[in-house]
Amino acid sequence: MKYIRYAFWTLLALAFVIVALANRNVVTVSLLPQGLGDLIGFNISLTMPLFLILGGAIATGLLLGLVWEWLRERGYRKDATAARAEADNLKTQITRERASGVPVVQRDDDVLALVDGPNVSR
Repeated sequence: MKYIRYAFWTLLALAFVIVALANRNVVTVSLLPQGLGDLIGFNISLTMPLFLILGGAIATGLLLGLVWEWLRERGYRKDATAARAEADNLKTQITRERASGVPVVQRDDDVLALVDGPNVSR
């Protein structure tokens, strides 16, 4: 499986290099259309190779998607943290009760008897 991952990343890098070599032309990217920029008196423009623009657009899209998903899943992370804290609490309580010698499981509860183990007599 590791080799498949390496092959995938190698092919992806090769594809990026091929696209970069095919799009070496220098282009000018402007923030606003020419008429609107002249009207406002403010227009930012950059001149760079096209493959940098394509790579920047892909990287920006990936970063925005990552942030979007991280923000969307914050409720799940919060619930998981609360469940983990509750499970730790219950484990501590069970350990404390077992150490005190008090039977944790009542004799008529089959499910808890299975969870507690063979120490419980029926």
